[in-house]
Amino acid sequence: MQNNQQIQGFPLHLPDADITYFPKFIKASEATCIFETLLNETPWQQDDIKVFGKVYAQPRLTALYGTNQKSYSYSNIKMTPLPLTETLKSLKNKVDIVCQTDFTTLLLNYYRDGKDSNGWHADNEKELGKNPIIASLSFGQERFFHLKHRTDKTLKHKIALQHGSLLLMKGETQHKWLHQIPKTAKQLHGRINITFRIIP
Repeated sequence: MQNNQQIQGFPLHLPDADITYFPKFIKASEATCIFETLLNETPWQQDDIKVFGKVYAQPRLTALYGTNQKSYSYSNIKMTPLPLTETLKSLKNKVDIVCQTDFTTLLLNYYRDGKDSNGWHADNEKELGKNPIIASLSFGQERFFHLKHRTDKTLKHKIALQHGSLLLMKGETQHKWLHQIPKTAKQLHGRINITFRIIP
C-alpha cells in the first residue's frame, strides 16, 4: 500500500458537513487484487428489508466484520460480525492511520451491477453515537455517490467514487445530510464498498 505521505485528500466544502475524498488511497493494481480477494473470500448474504410495510430482497449483498462482537442494526436487519480477515486487518490499519481513529466495525457491500443500489439514508444509527466518523473504501466499478441536505433542498452534490478511493465523513454530516448509491440503466461491473464505523 502507498506511503501515507503520498495520500492526498480533497475536502468537499459542503455546509454542515465535514467530508474529505482521497481519490488514490490505494493504487489501482493493488486495489484490483483486493477486489478479487474480497469478492471470493467474503460470505456474502442478501437480507430482506421492509420499506413502507413491504418486504423485498435488499438490492445488494452484504457482510459484517468487527474487532468486537457488537452487532449492527439498520432497516430492521441485525447483523453479527465475523472476525477480521488478514486482508481486512491490513485495510483497517491503513484507514485507521489516515483517519486518526480506531474503527471497530466493517460493513461490506457488493453491488453486482447497475441494478444494485443503496437508497437515501444516513449512517446515524443509535449505536454509532453522536457525530459518527464513517470511512468508505471503494473497489471495482466507479459509482456515483449522491448527497442531499436534510432541510435545504437546494443543497445537493454528487461525486464519482473511484477504484481504490476513500471517502471520509465526520462531524455533523450524518445528521445534516443524506446519501445514496442510485440505480442506473448502464451496464456496469461489480463494485465492493467497505464502510468503517465505531461501535464501542
